Amino acid sequence: MKPDLREALQQRILTGDGAMGTYLYQMGFPVGVSYEEFNTLRPDVIENIHRRYYEAGARVIETNTFSANMEKLSKYGLEGDMDAINRAGVRVARAAIGDDAYVVGAVGSIRDGKLKNLRTAKVIEAYQRQMHALLDEGVDGILLETFYDLDEMLLALRIARAASSVPVICQFAVEDVGRTQDGNGMKSAFDQLQAEGADVVGFNCRSGPNGIMRAIDSITGPVGLPLSVYPNAGIPDYIDGKYAYSAGPQYFAESAQRFADRGARLIGGCCGTTPEHIKAIAEALDGYIPQIGQTAPIAAPREAIIVKQAEQPAEATVTSQKQVVQEPSIVDLVQKRHTVIVELDPPRDLDIRKFMDGAAALKEAKADAVTMADNSLAVTRMSNIALAALIQEKVGIRPLVHIACRDRNLIGTQSHMMGLDALDIDHVLAVTGDPARFGDLPDSSSVYDLTSFEMIRMIKQLNDGTAFSGKPLKQKAKFVVGAAFNPNVKHLDKAVQRLERKITSGADYIMTQPVYEPALIERIAEATKHLTVPVFIGIMPLASGRNAEYLHNEVPGIQLSDEVRQRMAGLEGEAGRAEGVQIAKELLDAALPHFKGIYLITPFMFYDMGVQLTQYVWDKTNRK
Repeated sequence: MKPDLREALQQRILTGDGAMGTYLYQMGFPVGVSYEEFNTLRPDVIENIHRRYYEAGARVIETNTFSANMEKLSKYGLEGDMDAINRAGVRVARAAIGDDAYVVGAVGSIRDGKLKNLRTAKVIEAYQRQMHALLDEGVDGILLETFYDLDEMLLALRIARAASSVPVICQFAVEDVGRTQDGNGMKSAFDQLQAEGADVVGFNCRSGPNGIMRAIDSITGPVGLPLSVYPNAGIPDYIDGKYAYSAGPQYFAESAQRFADRGARLIGGCCGTTPEHIKAIAEALDGYIPQIGQTAPIAAPREAIIVKQAEQPAEATVTSQKQVVQEPSIVDLVQKRHTVIVELDPPRDLDIRKFMDGAAALKEAKADAVTMADNSLAVTRMSNIALAALIQEKVGIRPLVHIACRDRNLIGTQSHMMGLDALDIDHVLAVTGDPARFGDLPDSSSVYDLTSFEMIRMIKQLNDGTAFSGKPLKQKAKFVVGAAFNPNVKHLDKAVQRLERKITSGADYIMTQPVYEPALIERIAEATKHLTVPVFIGIMPLASGRNAEYLHNEVPGIQLSDEVRQRMAGLEGEAGRAEGVQIAKELLDAALPHFKGIYLITPFMFYDMGVQLTQYVWDKTNRK
């Protein structure tokens, strides 16, 4: 007879299972349906997936009931089937596994997305009914996962504790992999959960291994409970109408050992993971023996990152819009000399001081434009059109804004472009945009009325004085439209063919994803030399060894060479940034003879790195 789940986690590390929803999607089942209903409609499919995870080495299996509460099921008219769907979920999972595995009832957050203002009484009823159905069917534990709010987690935990004494696992979602986590706040949250009867605490979803590793390392002080981690398989990409994840099984194997070293006792996978990922985790942890009583992160809290800011005046010099507009476009400039575009991320909060300081520093360094993403990675940030107007007015540097297909329908996109024209902001980059369901507001919709090809064509149509509808406008716009290019692919020739289609659609210039290999820079130059528009080669300095591994394994469209990864391995803080800048300089040495267009991408708002590299370009090209 197997021990209680609590006892098992004290004795050894257990491997959890992987994704259900994204795995069903990969198998060809469409989005927009209730995957939880498959417990009753297609139990054979769900049982087969559970069995695959069990055979891969998972010994903690989640029921397919993450959104099987009354409120979420009501979206599909299935609230009346709540009890049957949850009970079937337990039976199907139990039928797929051996006696040595545990079945835990998956319960997801209710107050996320569109239901965040739902009355507390309705939330309590939904949790009570779902948990009673799972418990009545005999689960070995309850898994509360993908929670954002401590108060809701505590509410759900108290309901579980009032209903049963089975083990309860509490997992928070890690939203922002680019930020240092609030270690004090997380320690306090875990302490409160322990006081209320939680048996395991940890993290899942919204981030890959890197983000969850950062969250664990930020925790201040010991955690008195076993840790659980279920990371995503990196950040999803949207390729040819389908979602795809980049983090592979080998990376998960390496990450599993690092999680175990930090005290994790339950390690599985979330969105994008497959039985192959779980097999890699199980094999990597085979024979690993935890230290007796080790339940807290053993790594010391990470040193706070201190950036030496470039000295700037408190208020940047005001320059009029007309002075910016009358300058040559970046396409004109790059035909005459080397031209530098630098990307800065819009802030996630309401404080724009560091962003404005960065723009001013880049202006002083003579960068030709500051470019801003449009809610990259589907994470909500300040409007890039607002920031573009501010830096143009107050700093006097040209803004170049990204326009994502994801967020606006045809009406909104034309309205957006008309507003840009009114502000004399005429440089844009048309991009597809990361899917909304994998960002910080997963219940929001991805629009995709337009492809990037169509968006380029429609924007250029405004330059002819014609609206998206075909009706004439009273004047013509003057947009200079860029297109994105990912050269980090197996078949570069096919990627160039796709790029040629964007140029045919009207693209005036190209901006590439970051490149980390001199040989690839030469290949790109050779493969694109016939193009009729300039290419701005992407160079992104690395901030640390951990940043390098995250980009390589979790971010779609970025690949690092083995040499670069080895050089960055183990480097953090100032040492990491210094080596990252040195590598970027070497890449610039390889790029400058082939490309006059340089696109510098600033990591984590370390704009001093962009300043250094901009100045390096001017030193190498003798620009005064």
